[in-house]
Amino acid sequence: MFINCYGAGGGVELPFGGVKASGVGREYSIEAFEDFTAQGGPWQNKDVYLFCYRFDGTCACQGANKALVGKNLLDMQTADGVFLVKDIIEIARTKGSGSLEYQWAHPQTKKIATKASFVARVPGEDVVIGAGIYK
Repeated sequence: MFINCYGAGGGVELPFGGVKASGVGREYSIEAFEDFTAQGGPWQNKDVYLFCYRFDGTCACQGANKALVGKNLLDMQTADGVFLVKDIIEIARTKGSGSLEYQWAHPQTKKIATKASFVARVPGEDVVIGAGIYK
């Protein structure tokens, strides 16, 4: 499975089906999440990065802001009042995958911008992974 993020300036295709190759069973997730969060790593391309949430709302990886990792963001709201993490988890839980648009701080400009993201449940886990592009 791949997460595809394409914008006007090109795109990035992020493989995620092979994540279990980095470990055995549930142990893979800690190492993979650290890799996804590492600044300047292969899981980032300009302003495109991975984010991961456990179904309880805990941030498991965040390629743009490592300080969010480990925090429960279930009740966090976007600038326009959307409960973003709740919406992301609901898509993963009920549909398996899907897309959404929301207002989010651009990691480079720090200004609020419209972001379109694709999210998908990690097979067999209560975890959702996503990536998006700023419009």
